[in-house]
Amino acid sequence: MKKFAVGAFTGLMVMGMASVAMAAGHEGGGVNQMAIAVVCVAAALSVGLAALGCGIGIGVVSGNACAGIARNPEISGKITVTMILGIAFAESLTIFGLVISLILLYAHPYGALLGM
Repeated sequence: MKKFAVGAFTGLMVMGMASVAMAAGHEGGGVNQMAIAVVCVAAALSVGLAALGCGIGIGVVSGNACAGIARNPEISGKITVTMILGIAFAESLTIFGLVISLILLYAHPYGALLGM
């Protein structure tokens, strides 16, 4: 439960920083350097935290698969297929973080703020 709370708090922090930056960027019509910095930090956090979680997840999956194959080598094929499936699911979360960062940096409402 504690890990979920930390993850949820971090996600809310990233979204909150991005929304504050977007609100600050549209005031006055000029490019606000602080808003650009906050958007860039939010984009970096979305990729970095997603990659961190993915790395931990892949490490746990791979370690447990190695332990399972060491205990019962006859079913190594089934364990390997399940391990690859688990790694693919964990890796998809990192891709979601990358998509969020690209949206923050290059989407239409934010592109004008960043001068693109």
